[in-house]
Amino acid sequence: MKVYFLGTGTSQGIPVIGSNHSVCLSDNPKDKRLRVSVWIHTKDTSIVIDCGPDFRQQMLSSKCKKVDAILFTHEHADHTAGIDDIRPFNFKQGKIPIYAHSRVIENLKKRFDYIFETENRYPGAPSVDAIEVLNNVPFKVGNLKVIPINAFHANLQVFGYRIDKFAYLTDVKTIEADEIEKIKGVEVLVINALREEPHHSHFSLQDALDFVTLVQPKKTYLTHISHLLGFHDEVQKKLPPNVFLAYDNLEISI
Repeated sequence: MKVYFLGTGTSQGIPVIGSNHSVCLSDNPKDKRLRVSVWIHTKDTSIVIDCGPDFRQQMLSSKCKKVDAILFTHEHADHTAGIDDIRPFNFKQGKIPIYAHSRVIENLKKRFDYIFETENRYPGAPSVDAIEVLNNVPFKVGNLKVIPINAFHANLQVFGYRIDKFAYLTDVKTIEADEIEKIKGVEVLVINALREEPHHSHFSLQDALDFVTLVQPKKTYLTHISHLLGFHDEVQKKLPPNVFLAYDNLEISI
């Protein structure tokens, strides 16, 4: 199984529009971050987690040719606003299953009503099969078993996902003990780390490192990164040996 980091930035991305912050002005490609998303693929199955406003660019950069399903963590725009750009996949594949909490599906129906229209559909509109994700109810996409992981982004419920020995969580601030048990034993954990300063709805860097100590994966990759965390290369030097800053277009094998 391969995991391709389509985007590793927070909601504004890096560089932030109009910003003169030194990280936003960096020439290092690893300091340029699209909105957070990841592509998981095997020989037979291709899954994207979240579909933000950079989706088209991410698909072109990664050379992804097929999407068997999109899993949504939650409804915020940096995770959902690219859904219209699934159309080229629809033209080749037909309907694409999307998996999300019922609240997220209802939110998408309001914001992208033309996608879910059953009568007088606009020709060429995106086509999806919306499937509700329930906590403690695993499901399969192709040959991959997906285990939902319930967490909270301040007071908003979000889903993380475990697939085999890989777990992906973003926009997490708190997670209950029984949900943490679902993560233990993974080889690779991906978790958000917004910045060094505490934040009301995201893990700070120290929050993320404390979570790594609790879960004990073999390797951890930090994502959903703000420019306020600092320069990629400088931050990486401060991290424990088994913890890495993810960066756009990084691909790992599990």
